[in-house]
Amino acid sequence: MYDVIIIGSGAAGFSAAIYTGRAKLKTLILEKGVIGGNTAQTDLIDNYPGFPFGVNGVDLMEDFRKQAERFGTEIEMDEVASIEEVAEGKKIITSSGKEYLTRAIIIAVGAKRRELGVLGEDEFIGRGVSYCATCDGAFFGNAKVAVIGGGDSAVKEALYLADIADKVYLVHRREGFRANQTAIDKMKVTNNIELKLNKVVSSIKGDSLMESLVLKDVNTGQEEDLSVEGVFVSIGLVPATEFLAGFLETVDGYIPTNENMETAVPGVYAAGDIRVKTARQVATAVGDGVVAGMAVTEYLKE
Repeated sequence: MYDVIIIGSGAAGFSAAIYTGRAKLKTLILEKGVIGGNTAQTDLIDNYPGFPFGVNGVDLMEDFRKQAERFGTEIEMDEVASIEEVAEGKKIITSSGKEYLTRAIIIAVGAKRRELGVLGEDEFIGRGVSYCATCDGAFFGNAKVAVIGGGDSAVKEALYLADIADKVYLVHRREGFRANQTAIDKMKVTNNIELKLNKVVSSIKGDSLMESLVLKDVNTGQEEDLSVEGVFVSIGLVPATEFLAGFLETVDGYIPTNENMETAVPGVYAAGDIRVKTARQVATAVGDGVVAGMAVTEYLKE
């Protein structure tokens, strides 16, 4: 029996764990993927307070982890399949078949990268198709690669890959970008980045490894074959809350909470990008996690 189980090990999850651990609550973090979540997949975080010259996401999350563990937090790598109300509190069942009992839960699973949903995407995952440039970019030194998307993450990934790959194509379905102007300006003067605007990916082709993208012009319908060895999909995030079906209501997959991070189910809290909110940044995730950790502590005292 745990006092609190935190689902997700990103900035929100670790921040909550630091506070529950310091309150002497028996705390467990369950993580199905990468320790540190999306933050750990970011090469340079330039807007997190306290780091005037930026900070590497992996390094930042490693410090979060060490601090949480210093206060007694346990970490298990497992995927939550479902949650049930039981007489003792709440029961979490994982995909590996393990069961955990807890008095309270903080859901901090964040959101996962959105997929293209085109022919060949699933086939070539790990063989040319990636959703994280900082994770897999090193495999494409002196190669030709493409980044799909037009937001901040896509432009940042293109700039990151430009230092590794021989050529980077940025494919975007529109003429304009949603990314911040500073990053756009930097991208436009980077010699080995070429823009492919008003185009979408219609399929991914290859043999044992991916070899090319089929791009379709959104205005003319004309297709072209773009020869690349890798493609990095960066078209936004989707909430990872399938495991909450039948247990907790969501809005478009995101969890509504009040200002104390309380959900509609007593003893269940949500923090970070998985909440219904307007800003999804490392700093806001940390704030959510701190509030959730304090709120859980008060809840269990009562």
